[in-house]
Amino acid sequence: MGKSKVLVVGGTGYIGKRIVKASLAQGHETYVLHRPEIGVDIEKVQMLLSFKEQGARLIEGSFSDHRSLVDAVIQVDVVICTISGVHIRSHHILLQLKLVDAIKEAGNIKRFLPSEFGTDPARMADALEPGRVLFDDKMVVRKAIQDAGIPFTYISANCFAGYFVGGLCQPGRILPSRESVCLFGDGNVKAIYVDEDDIATYTVKTIDDPRTLNKTLYLRPPENILSQREVVKMWEKLIGKELEKTSISAEEFLAQMKGLDYAQQVGLVHYYHVCFDGCLANFEIGEEGEEASQLYPEVNYTRVKDYLKRYL
Repeated sequence: MGKSKVLVVGGTGYIGKRIVKASLAQGHETYVLHRPEIGVDIEKVQMLLSFKEQGARLIEGSFSDHRSLVDAVIQVDVVICTISGVHIRSHHILLQLKLVDAIKEAGNIKRFLPSEFGTDPARMADALEPGRVLFDDKMVVRKAIQDAGIPFTYISANCFAGYFVGGLCQPGRILPSRESVCLFGDGNVKAIYVDEDDIATYTVKTIDDPRTLNKTLYLRPPENILSQREVVKMWEKLIGKELEKTSISAEEFLAQMKGLDYAQQVGLVHYYHVCFDGCLANFEIGEEGEEASQLYPEVNYTRVKDYLKRYL
């Protein structure tokens, strides 16, 4: 049996471009959906052309044109959607309902991976407002997928290393300070950090794997299950210097949201649940899930201690 043909929706985005690269690297015939109204966005055009040079096939399609989605979907076996759910940039999660409709009509897709790639929304029923909107929307999409009888895999990738490790887990920072850091509480709550290219590698490995059919794949690289304090200590060792440390309580952290715009409040709530509640690492994976590093031990994932070296 040959490898599945893959359609990537959102292929020019932060994770999407990595999914395209991983799909090609793992030998899949790879298609990238792009809007016909791309206009003069030269960076996206050049990225699409680079995909084409690497062997990907470009397909025009739009969420505003149902027929174009069906025509794109019918050419492949697997659909991976990576459209943005990050409110600080854009939030398009519910647009996937149109993709679900197209997949249902096409009737040929053997696996759909919707845009998740973060905290498992099924475990966030008690998330605070307004941050819970992202989890609620993802659950709406999940219900539509399952109601339509579409085979699926959900990817719970936890913390993107670029956003969390780069800023020593501090919101609004993507470069590590050589002077100071603010710890969340005592800084000892565990979170899980994953290199973005590794997220793509693990994601693509699932699509022809029967063990991940209709399950959630949790990315929990064992050496990357760390507290904020442990991440800071790794950075201090690299730079040969101890940072000045302050701390902020959960109450003080939430009080910061007053006066912020909606997108910033959403983001801060996510940090709160990760860094104070420990929502990523405080549960055992049950029968409805699998863990990526156990399924695919051949992947030499990037360790946080090595990820930090790029900032030296």
